[in-house]
Amino acid sequence: MPKMKTKRSAAKRFRKTGSGKITYNKSGNRHLSTKKSSKRKRRLRKDTCLSKAMT
Repeated sequence: MPKMKTKRSAAKRFRKTGSGKITYNKSGNRHLSTKKSSKRKRRLRKDTCLSKAMT
C-alpha cells in the first residue's frame, strides 16, 4: 500500500514544536481590526497550543 499524502491545508496551518506540542495561529486578525480592542488584537497575535483532545 502506498504512503498517505499529507493533508496540505493542515500542514500549512499547524507546526510541531521541539517538545512535540502542535501550535497554530488564531483566526480573526486579518482585517476589520478597528472595532476590536487592543487587548483582543494582542491576544490574537500569539500562537496557541492545540489541546490533546483535538489531536
